Parts: sequence; C-alpha cells; structure tokens
Amino acid sequence: MRSRKLVSAAVALLMLGSAFAQTANPQDAIALQQQGKWAEAARAWQSVVERDPQDAVAFASLGFALSKEQKYQEAASAYRKALTLDPELPGLQLNLGLAEFKQGRFETAIAPLAAALTAEPQNTQAQVLLGFSYYGAKRFGEAVKHLEPAAKLDPSNTELQQTLAQSCFWAKNYSCALEAFRKILRHSPDSVAAHMLTGQALDGLGRTPEALAEFQEAAKVAPSEPNVHFGLGFLYWKLTQYEDARRELETELALHPDHAQALAYLGDIALKLSKPAEALPLLEKAIALNNDLRVAFVDLGIVLTERKRYPEAVKALLRAVELDPGESDAHYQLARVYRAMGKTEAARKEFDKVREMKDKADELAREMPKAKPSPPSPKNE
Repeated sequence: MRSRKLVSAAVALLMLGSAFAQTANPQDAIALQQQGKWAEAARAWQSVVERDPQDAVAFASLGFALSKEQKYQEAASAYRKALTLDPELPGLQLNLGLAEFKQGRFETAIAPLAAALTAEPQNTQAQVLLGFSYYGAKRFGEAVKHLEPAAKLDPSNTELQQTLAQSCFWAKNYSCALEAFRKILRHSPDSVAAHMLTGQALDGLGRTPEALAEFQEAAKVAPSEPNVHFGLGFLYWKLTQYEDARRELETELALHPDHAQALAYLGDIALKLSKPAEALPLLEKAIALNNDLRVAFVDLGIVLTERKRYPEAVKALLRAVELDPGESDAHYQLARVYRAMGKTEAARKEFDKVREMKDKADELAREMPKAKPSPPSPKNE
C-alpha cells in the first residue's frame, strides 16, 4: 500500500511539473532565475519560446539559463535563434561568444566577440575574451592586438599577462614578449616558466648570452623542470660550446629519457665532433620519437651518405626538405647524395636551388638598410 502511495505521489509531481512547464510565463522564469534555480528556469523559458517562437528575449534568456547549467552547446543554439530574431539585442553577441569559448570553439567565438567589441569598444570582458579566442585559434598576432591594451589596464592579472607574453612570443614579436615576461618576473621573480620564456624571447632577439643567463636562473630555481636543461644545452650549442651543451642535454635525458630534441642535438654535436658512429643511434632514436625534427633528418642524411647507404640518405633528406623547403642545407646534402649515386641531373637541380637561395639571401642583405652606429654610452668619470 505504501509503495502505491509513493508511486502516486511521484506521478502527481510529474504532472504538476508538466503543467507548470506548459503554463509558465516570463515572470515565472525570471522568479526562478532570481532564486538561482537555473534548471527550472530553463524549462520555463523553453515553455515560453514554444508558445511564442518569435520572442527574441525569451530565447536569449533561455540561452543564459542553459549557460548557467554549463550546457553551452544548447545555450549557443538558443542565442543564435535570438540573433536571427533581434540582432541588436544588447549583450547577445557577447553571451554567444562566451558560450562558444567555453566549448573550446575558439575560431567560432571570434565573430560574435568581435561584434560585441565593435558595439562596445570599452567592454574589457569582450576584448579579453576576443584576445583569448585568437590565442586559442593560434592567431597570435591578432591576439596581441587585443590582449596588450587589456593587460595594461590589469597588470596584476597573471593569466592575462602570461597569455599576452606567449602570444607575443609565438607571433615572433620578441620585444613585446620580453617586456611582458619581465613584468611577470617583477611580480613573480621565482617563476621558472617566465625565466625560460624570457630566455627564449632574448634568443629570438639574437641576445643568446642573456638568454643563457635566464635559463641558468630557471635551473637554479627548479633543476628538474622539463626542458630547462634542454634549453641550456640548445643555447650552449648555438654558442658552439659543445661540451657544455652535451652536459646539459645529457642531464635533460637523465631526467626525461624520451626527450627527442635532446637526443637530436646530442647527435648533431657528435657529428660536428666527427663521431658519426656515436651520432647514428642518437639520431635514429630521436626520429623514432618525433618525426618532425628537421635537424635530425639532415644529420641522419649526412651520416648515411658517408656510409654509402644512399637510398636511406635520400629518404631522410627529402623529409628534411618537406619540413622546411626554405633551408639550403638539406638541398645541398641531397645534391651530394645524388652525385654519389650518379644522378647528375637530379644533383644539378639541387645545387641550382642552393645557389638560388644564396643569391636571394645576398640580395636581401644588400637591400637591408645599413645600421647607424649607436652613440657611445656615457661613462662614469
């Protein structure tokens, strides 16, 4: 008997809920929102739009309630319907952009957020979200345009400052990146990531010794941090300090044995020190771990050529060209292999490409304006 009463009560509740959904009006939905009852509010707004499918405000309110429930896909759909009914509804584009952003649909979020910012140029939320969306879509130059002014208004926002710094870096705007990373370091002097990224920015500006100092600082703070010893090894490698580079790269591998780039540069150092037998297994392991390491493919092609394993050398060097056709070293090594194989015409074509690249580089150098000498720095007497 008791179970029958419970079933009857449950049925009654369901019927009551159904009746409410059918008769709910905007005032009911608003009241539920004010109480924070977002699921019930969404059902009420759904009832409203079913009765009046031309009510743009109701669709926008439905989207807002669904967003509060983190049902962002459904919310975006409701916002888009509202937009078709009333494109000028205040706040609608911003809410749609936010719903798309929350789904990780960064490219899709850009258009509504840009429209929201155009409508309200002083809307900081729209500007930051648009910058983050460009960053998520890997459109870093455009991200910088929106994040830089927002970061100036909110210098204590670490996430914003870091995203700006990384956007500058990936856009190869190293001066901007350096300034942003240094601001982070002023607030967080022990930030390993900021030291490393500052080092990368300095290296991008051609200030490799200063970059090395930043990585050394990062290694002091966190000696086991992934990539910190690789960064040191790479910078020593650029400075042709091969023994120091090898020490750091081996330290990285001791901490992270499958670090493909560390293996590749260790192989390159072995080759530069005329130790091809030592280089070969390092390069092969690096490529097995990461098929996109151009330096490893070029070096592997050189080693295989010396061993007269010509077809394998050609395959490695063609992969290097595929990864970056604009670098002349792989074309030069291909020419050498083809010549050794007796493929005179193929060798000639590769040598021609090398000469063409060199001529373009020389022409560019001639066209570059000559740097004016800097005035001497004042010295303390």
